[in-house]
Amino acid sequence: MTDQSPPPESMIAGPGVPVIRNVNWGGLWTLYVKEVRRFFKVQLQTVWAPAVTTLLFLVVFTVALGGGGRTVTLGDTAIPFANFLAPGLIVMGMLQNAFANASFSLLVGKIQGTIVDYLMPPLSTGELLAALCGGAVTRAFCVGAAVWLAMALWPGVSVTPAHFWAILWFGFLGSLFLALMGVLTSIWAEKFDHAAAVTNFVVAPLALLSGTFYSVDRLSPLFQAISHANPFFYIISGFRYGFLGVADSPILVGSAVILALDIALALACYALLRSGWKIKS
Repeated sequence: MTDQSPPPESMIAGPGVPVIRNVNWGGLWTLYVKEVRRFFKVQLQTVWAPAVTTLLFLVVFTVALGGGGRTVTLGDTAIPFANFLAPGLIVMGMLQNAFANASFSLLVGKIQGTIVDYLMPPLSTGELLAALCGGAVTRAFCVGAAVWLAMALWPGVSVTPAHFWAILWFGFLGSLFLALMGVLTSIWAEKFDHAAAVTNFVVAPLALLSGTFYSVDRLSPLFQAISHANPFFYIISGFRYGFLGVADSPILVGSAVILALDIALALACYALLRSGWKIKS
């Protein structure tokens, strides 16, 4: 016999009835911190190495193609080649690392048999997705800040923001877009080769052929149309607008396109996570 009284009926939930009826902020924050700590423990590889690699891209392309006085014309404005190239390289590094972070989380759990660590905690599907994407976006902004700092210290390159809101907005939309692509890839993939295939045959080509190293206005009409069908083009163009004040695509159109794609990908990831496809079976 004990003096402890039984819990009130309001605290007893039947099978399948959630006890936490609102957002589990504690669990959401815990998983987000776990994702951030995971990449930050190896920050030399996940943050600083991409910054150095991106800086080498800038050096090689400005020396090989830019020379001393080459310019790129956007609209009626002639921009030094190094200043044109720098924003595209910054956001390209952000996008690639957002995808790498998100595509690793669930996949390594599936391969190592620790996927239950993501499924058993009292987190809803939306909270799980938000934490995974939040960690990937955080890594993207850490890489972007590291690359920006390296380029700001490099002589002959100006990376002074002209529209800070555009940098944050398109950086966030783009990082979220790749984070959702990474989650989708980690749900589908069964081994690391599958994720590497998406990186090599989808993410890398779309990033490199999106106007990072050139202005699409210089292309033929056919290839201009192909470039405008590439979502990476709108991300890079909008992000570049934040630094230069000019862009080779309508900012509002680009923002709407990427926002719509983010919503569509988020719904697809949510539906797949909720169904447990290739995760619970």
